[in-house]
Amino acid sequence: MTTTTLAVLVPLLPFLGAVAGLLLGRTAPGFVRPLAVLPPLTATAVAVVVAVRQGGGQAVDAATQLTPTGSVPIELALHLDGFAVLVAVLVGLVATCVQVYSTAYLRDDARYPSYAALVSLFTSAMLLVVYSGDLMVLLVGWEVMGICSYFLVGHYWETPEARAASLKAFLVTKLGDVPFLIGLFALAADTGSFRITKILAAVGHGGLDHPTLIALLLLAGVAGKSAQFPLHTWLPDAMAGPTPVSALIHAATMVAAGIYFVARLLPVFAASGAALVVLAVMAAVTMTGSGLAALAQDDIKRVLAYSTIGQLGYMAGALAVGDRGAAVFHLLSHGAFKAVLFLAAGVVIHAAGTNSLAAMSRMGGLAKRIPDACWTMTLALLALAAIPPFAGFFSKEAVLVAAEHTAFGDRDAAPAAAGWTVLVAGLLAALLTAAYATRLWLLAFRGRGTTAPDHGRQPAAMTSVLWILAVPTLGFGLTAGVLGDWFDGHSLSPSLATAVLSTGVGLIGGLVTYGAWRHTTALAPRPPVGAVAAHPRAEPALVEAEAITSHTAAYGTIAGAPDPTDPGRLLLGPLHRHAVTGFHLDALCTALFVRPVQAGARLVHFLDREVVETYVRGSGGAARGLGALVRRAQTGNVQTYLGALLGGTLVLAIAAVVLANVYAGA
Repeated sequence: MTTTTLAVLVPLLPFLGAVAGLLLGRTAPGFVRPLAVLPPLTATAVAVVVAVRQGGGQAVDAATQLTPTGSVPIELALHLDGFAVLVAVLVGLVATCVQVYSTAYLRDDARYPSYAALVSLFTSAMLLVVYSGDLMVLLVGWEVMGICSYFLVGHYWETPEARAASLKAFLVTKLGDVPFLIGLFALAADTGSFRITKILAAVGHGGLDHPTLIALLLLAGVAGKSAQFPLHTWLPDAMAGPTPVSALIHAATMVAAGIYFVARLLPVFAASGAALVVLAVMAAVTMTGSGLAALAQDDIKRVLAYSTIGQLGYMAGALAVGDRGAAVFHLLSHGAFKAVLFLAAGVVIHAAGTNSLAAMSRMGGLAKRIPDACWTMTLALLALAAIPPFAGFFSKEAVLVAAEHTAFGDRDAAPAAAGWTVLVAGLLAALLTAAYATRLWLLAFRGRGTTAPDHGRQPAAMTSVLWILAVPTLGFGLTAGVLGDWFDGHSLSPSLATAVLSTGVGLIGGLVTYGAWRHTTALAPRPPVGAVAAHPRAEPALVEAEAITSHTAAYGTIAGAPDPTDPGRLLLGPLHRHAVTGFHLDALCTALFVRPVQAGARLVHFLDREVVETYVRGSGGAARGLGALVRRAQTGNVQTYLGALLGGTLVLAIAAVVLANVYAGA
C-alpha cells in the first residue's frame, strides 16, 4: 500500500470500530471490548508505519475534490509532515491504552458499549484533525471532538456535577468556535483556498490582507479548545467525567488540537507581531495562574487539570516565540506523562475511595497498596516538574531556549517582548509546577493515619498500560537530538544556562514545598484512630460517580475538613482562598455574561407574556365579543329581522338627506 492509503486507514479504523460498537453493543456484547481495543491498536501500528515511511522528510500531500463548492473549493486532502505523523502515533498510543484501561475501570458500567464507541469516535476525529490537509475537513474533526467530549464528560449523567460540566465544556468551546469559524472564512477569502499548503504558500508571498484580524479570530477558537486564558474554566470542571476520559482529553485529544492547529499554520500567526504578543501574554497568564490554582486544589484530578492548562501554556508560549518544533515536542512529551498521571490517579482514587487529597493525607500505607501506580506516578511527576533526565525536562527546556533566543534577539521570528514574557513566565511556572507536583505526591503517598484499606491487586489491564506509557515518559526526551528532522530540522537540545536555571528553580520549588509539609506535619495533631478505617467501597467495581458526588459518603465529615498538613495553604497564605476558586473567574463570567443573559431572557419572557400575548389575547377577546353580539342578533324571528331591515333603511335614508343638505350648503 502507498503511504497515503495507509494514512487514510488511520482515522478510518477507529471510526469503523465506533460504528460497529454502537451497532453490536446490545445484540452482541461479547464483541464490544475487542471492537474497542483492536481498531485503535491497529491504527497505531499503521500510524507508526506511516511515520517511518515519512521519515521526517518532505511532506506527503494528496487531495481529491469530490464535488465543486464554489469559488473556494473544499477537498479531501492529506498533509503528512513530521509533526503530523508523530502526533498521530501519540494519539493512537494513548487512545489504545485508554481503551485497554477502560475495560477494567468500567467493567461493571452498563453504559460501557456507548462509552467505548464514543472514545473510538473521539480518537478518529482527532486523527482526522492531525492528518487533514484542508481546513474545512479539519473543522469536521474539530467539531466532532466537541460533541464527543459533551457525552463523555457527562458519562455519569446521574450526578449534577457531570451534567453541568458537560454543558459548560460544550458551551465554552463553542463560544470560541464562532470567531474561529469566521477566521477560517476570512483566511480562505484572503488566500483563495482552504488547503493548508496553498494557504502557507500565499502567506509566504504576502497574500494576507488582514493578518492580525484573522490571527486573533483563530486564537479565540484555539483558546477555547486548548483551555487557554480566559476560556480555560471548562477543563477543571470536566474532571467530573470518568478518569480514562480525562486522560484522553488531557494527553492526546481535544486540548492538543488547538496547539497543533497553531503549529501547522504558524506562518499565518507570525504574519502579525501583535498576534504573537497577544498569544505570549495569554500563555504567560495561563502558565502562572494555573500553577497557583493547582497548588490550592484538594481534588487530585483538578490538580492535574490545572497542570494540563499550565503545560498547554508552555506550548502556546513556544508558538508565540515562533518555534513550533519546541511546541510539538512538548506536546508529545506531555501527552505521555500526563496520560500516566491521570490513569495512575484513577488507580489511586479506586484504592483510596475518594478524590480528596485531604482524605488521602490521613491515610497511611497507600503507596504500598498500589505500588505500580505509586512508582509510575512518581516518574510522571518528575517529568512534569522537568527534572532531568525525564522527558518533561528536555521538552520544557526546548520551550525556554526558544524564548531565550527570541528575548535576546538571536531569533527574529517573533517580537522580543514575546520572548521575555514567555521566558519569565516559564521560569515562574517551573517553580510552581515543581511545588504542586511535590505537594500532590506528599499528600497522596505520605499520609499519616490508619493503614489504607486493601482492595487487592489492581487489574493487569490498568497497571500494564501505566508501565507502557512510562517508557516514553522516561526515554522520549533523549530523542531530542535524534528526531530533529521531524521538528523543522533544528536541534531541540537544552542549553546549559536555561537547563541549570530552570532545574534549579524546580528543585527550589520542590524543596520549599517539602519543607513546608514537614513544618505543617510537625505542628498538626495526628489523625484520630480509625478516622479512615471504615470504607464502604471495598468491592472491586469502579463506580467513580460516588467519589465525584461526595467524599463524605466514604469518610464522613473528616474528608471535607481542611488538611492541617497541606503545604499549599502555608505557601499561598491569604492567596489560597482565591486560588482554590480559580481566582473567581467563573464568578466573574457569571456576573458579566451569565446573569445579564439570564436577565435579558427574563425580560424577553416578560414582554412576550405581558405585551405580545396581551395583544393576542385582546384580539381574540374582541373577536369573541363581536361574535357574541352577532350571535345575539340571530334570534330566528322573521318579524325581528324585517324590523331591523326597515329600521336600518330609515337610518340610511335620513343620513343621506342630512349629508346632501350639508354638501349643498357648503
